[in-house]
Amino acid sequence: MKYYIIAGEASGDLHASNLIKSIKKNDANAEFRAWGGDLMEAQGAELVKHYRDLAFMGFAEVIFNLKTILNNISFCKKDIINFNPDVLILIDYPGFNLRIAEFAKKSGFKVVYYISPQIWAWKKSRVHKIKKYVDKMLVILPFEKDFYDKYQYAVDFVGHPLLDSINESNFLIGESFLKKNTLTEKPIIALLPGSRKQEVSKMLKIMLSVEDRYLDFQFVIAGVETLGMEFYEDALIDSNAKVIFNQTNNIVANASAALVTSGTATLETAIIGTPEVVCYKGDWFSYQIAKRIVDIEYISLVNLIMDKLVVTELIQSQFNKANLILELDKLLFDSTSRQNMKDNFKLLRQKLGNKGASDNAANIIDDFLNHYATAEASLSADAICVTKNNTQK
Repeated sequence: MKYYIIAGEASGDLHASNLIKSIKKNDANAEFRAWGGDLMEAQGAELVKHYRDLAFMGFAEVIFNLKTILNNISFCKKDIINFNPDVLILIDYPGFNLRIAEFAKKSGFKVVYYISPQIWAWKKSRVHKIKKYVDKMLVILPFEKDFYDKYQYAVDFVGHPLLDSINESNFLIGESFLKKNTLTEKPIIALLPGSRKQEVSKMLKIMLSVEDRYLDFQFVIAGVETLGMEFYEDALIDSNAKVIFNQTNNIVANASAALVTSGTATLETAIIGTPEVVCYKGDWFSYQIAKRIVDIEYISLVNLIMDKLVVTELIQSQFNKANLILELDKLLFDSTSRQNMKDNFKLLRQKLGNKGASDNAANIIDDFLNHYATAEASLSADAICVTKNNTQK
């Protein structure tokens, strides 16, 4: 069968690549065309556009790049028609993907959504569009099923794909990790400033501002290779921090604590079990809008899933050197605070369910497509019978 998949950011590329791997177990002749990244391409998807050219963060940037976004939507619609897939699979990225879902459904394509948009946080009215234009919704957070139940829309909870992609047995730990990356034996503070240029430019310098307070530690930055080393060099002036690419999980697993930009990485860090501080700083205009329309108590997935404050969130003006030191001191030197967070991380893993999200999602998609194929074959058989009867008459 032919699958058209759209993922608009790094985390979507990761989860979509694992989904492709699982789909191929059920469909050896699967053909994939996709918007995504290197991981999806490595799994055999023909890449139409890379997510690095699609990631517009914040209300202001979306407005400034509206023409590009609209051109991308128009191109995507034409490309779907030309490819004529058996199913369209959308991965999060709601501003773009919900528009494509409406077009695809009206054009007669089957639509599956894997990793629900966070409509429980804001724009709850989008649930009506999802009910109308999405044939099958697969959710990865346990509370999302209850949310959709309130709107009489049946969804499938498949578990969280990070439990599959984070494989502790593959981690490089201790001396091996230090030697490979020419690091010292000092304990590590991990910095995860994000995957987008806008995030890194806003987050990294503030994260590094605490470096002079922790001289007995080494700071290691989880770099994004697509941004390039030169992008990080400005922030690294007068810094001893080291950027390491393509080893985020290893960095976090070897760290005593982590400063993490709000997003999927906060959940990833918690699953690995490293104490963390969640950080966020957006442009003033976008934050003022978001503050008025977002209807959630926390911004971190860790706190949202646990429904309580497990990890400290430093947002906007609270994200500063003094507060970072205050929170890092607790995680590094207060054994009670440190252990409480680790204990909550264990409970979090239990709430996320068992491993196998990608396989679960692939099996549901396979059943969904087989159901439609059987129904369509039945309709065709009925039509042939009607034709024969009319001919005999």
